[in-house]
Amino acid sequence: MPLTIEQLNAATPAEFVALLDGTYEHSPWIAERAAALRPFTSLAGLKHALVGVVRDAGIEPQLALIRAHPELAGKAMVSKTLTAESTNEQGRAGLTDCTPEEFARLQQLNADYNARFGFPFILAVRGPRGLGLGRHEIIATFARRLGNPVDFERDECLRNIHRIAEIRLNDKFGVSPELGNRVWDWAERLAQHSDPGYAERGELTVTYLTDAHRACAQRLAHWMKADCGFDEVEIDAVGNVVGVYHGSDPAASRLLTGSHYDTVRNGGKYDGRLGIFVPMAVVAELHRAGRRLPFGIEVVGFAEEEGQRYKATFLGSGALVGQFDPAWLDQVDADGVTMRAAMQHAGLCVDDIPALQRDPARYLGFVEVHIEQGPVLAELDLPLGVVTSINGSVRFVGEVTGMASHAGTTPMGRRRDAALAVAELALFVERRAASVPHVVGTVGILEVPNGSINVVPGRCRFSLDIRATTDAARDACLHDVRTELAAICQRRGVSVTLDETMRASAAPSDPAWQTRWERAVAATGLPVHRLPSGAGHDAMKLHEVMPQAMLFVRGLNAGISHNPLESSTNEDIELSVRAFAHLLEQLATESLESRA
Repeated sequence: MPLTIEQLNAATPAEFVALLDGTYEHSPWIAERAAALRPFTSLAGLKHALVGVVRDAGIEPQLALIRAHPELAGKAMVSKTLTAESTNEQGRAGLTDCTPEEFARLQQLNADYNARFGFPFILAVRGPRGLGLGRHEIIATFARRLGNPVDFERDECLRNIHRIAEIRLNDKFGVSPELGNRVWDWAERLAQHSDPGYAERGELTVTYLTDAHRACAQRLAHWMKADCGFDEVEIDAVGNVVGVYHGSDPAASRLLTGSHYDTVRNGGKYDGRLGIFVPMAVVAELHRAGRRLPFGIEVVGFAEEEGQRYKATFLGSGALVGQFDPAWLDQVDADGVTMRAAMQHAGLCVDDIPALQRDPARYLGFVEVHIEQGPVLAELDLPLGVVTSINGSVRFVGEVTGMASHAGTTPMGRRRDAALAVAELALFVERRAASVPHVVGTVGILEVPNGSINVVPGRCRFSLDIRATTDAARDACLHDVRTELAAICQRRGVSVTLDETMRASAAPSDPAWQTRWERAVAATGLPVHRLPSGAGHDAMKLHEVMPQAMLFVRGLNAGISHNPLESSTNEDIELSVRAFAHLLEQLATESLESRA
């Protein structure tokens, strides 16, 4: 029989430890200390309590816990002295079937890792979906993590140990995160579409209105209709995928939600897309149960947020708030294709764009689920976080023009080096942003057109991105950066053009909607953690016309994003789906009470 929370709460301390035997490898002390923290209200709450015991234990017990784990494909596997749990996990990952070459590689990696860190390499080999990682993925991860700092790697081992424990607990309780699995599988399937030049390398890149982008839109629309039961599904005039699930009264107000499905170049599978799939999963459950809420749900897969193909950003969400600039249609991509031509090729009617603007009076608000894109939740060992505000941001693209000249014959004091001017600017941006809290500045593009090893750069293209929790802090930093840029150019005898491509005001969460997210997180049995968003989101645009609030989901690999390593677990995604469903139930209760 599967274990239950009620059994654990009612057990003696000794019984409690026995029931959790094998959860943490050869470390019963974790369960012993957790027994004193009862009662638990949910499995998620139990998992978090166990994690907290390890976190509060200190470094030496943590190292002992790590060292209690066997090496992957190590001596314990060869001698068949692994625990039953480890045997099952390593077997499911195929480590018992290594080729001689793979086995030799793993042995060398084990030796190198132990020599560098002084503890064994730990990886949750059943992976983020729980099905098991492939041997090639395990070996690649092993090799990559050898380069991590020692403290970081210790924490990464602990995070993987907690993931191992999480999966073992699910097995003990006989539960499977089916909703999280559904979302995870959607993300994998949508990631099959990628732009040319990237797809061939196994990289994910989906930019505005490419073939891959249009394929994603079609697939999202199909899933909304066929798999989830939305009443209305369309691809609108800018390429947004819009699904509507009517309330009990089709004319009732709607909750607006969603995120974007385009990606950065060589990006991850969850940025943006998670915020489409989570409400889709909730709507699918409502449809399966034959339920209608007192309000409608409108889920939008925004066509563009990243600004990768054209200079404009937030094309999808901007259109919904009436901020599509017709001048954007004449922008050209790297191949000289105008946005207008791309839209015509995709079968979109630009004349219909103004009609996309939403009437805020018809909407209750906007909520967005998003992978955190940062390390905070990972470091706190928390699956979910409630966003308090979205940083204000401004972006520019620029070009410094100097004088191209011979690298051998041009004296250092006579050079007009465009690249060094931009490099000097980048270092100033770093210093200025770091000098005050909650401000970040980035020069993400630094490109010398037709650069040559023996030519002093005469041109250098660059980007500038400045963000802060308040518009005032952002603008103060920008003022100082522009002042310094002018001084650099004058001193080096170069000129500069700087074009603003995006400006978004800081977007504090609506207090009532933030409270609903907090209640939803608490309902899972997890503590509520509040944090700002340093990244921009579609919620920033909707914030201009209606109340908004966001929920963050923890990312794997220390929360890395805009990177192929961007990931999340089926368990964390499951919790986000349940939190979203709870938010809807709150809203339904409020709606009924207001009518009484």
